[in-house]
Amino acid sequence: MNVKYERQLKKGVLEIIVLQLLSKEKMYGYQLIMTMKELSQGMFEMREGTLYPILYRLEDDGLVKSEWSEQKDKEISRKYYRITEDGQKTLIELRSLWHDFSKNVNQILGDNDDE
Repeated sequence: MNVKYERQLKKGVLEIIVLQLLSKEKMYGYQLIMTMKELSQGMFEMREGTLYPILYRLEDDGLVKSEWSEQKDKEISRKYYRITEDGQKTLIELRSLWHDFSKNVNQILGDNDDE
């Protein structure tokens, strides 16, 4: 498969995936990367250079908020991200859009599981 096309398809869903993961619990960057990789069975293997611009954009839009953890003993302080109320509302809208989008793409591709 042409990696360029696969990358383009994945790029369109990263924000919704990040919001979905943060709707379950607050996470720090590396934790998001590893959770995404694990839950997608390696399909969404992301680098920090891809994730952090997404997090900053979501934060600028008021959809996530960040906070530093308190340093305990030898544990380092980490920047945790959590979804906001606006982020929850946006996630609901994006999930609905995704449902309609994927249903229509599957219809065009002839992959109708709804029948």
